[in-house]
Amino acid sequence: MAESTSEKTRLIENVLAAIGAILPANVSEEVKTSFSNAVTTTLDNMDIVTRQEIEVQEMVLMRAREKIKELEARIEELEAQQN
Repeated sequence: MAESTSEKTRLIENVLAAIGAILPANVSEEVKTSFSNAVTTTLDNMDIVTRQEIEVQEMVLMRAREKIKELEARIEELEAQQN
């Protein structure tokens, strides 16, 4: 979980940096801080998953599919033995 938290933090920092780059230079620090806080809060509340979390779930899904195939083959064997 710490890994995904650091990835999420890095994502938020990247978004804030990108937004900061497009804000006009004459915007006050108070406005920048308020905007930054709003963006941070919004992104924190979003259900964002990291690439690593997706890859882990893909592996779990592949293993589950393999197990299902094995079980289906076993069921077919047992059904063939009964007939």
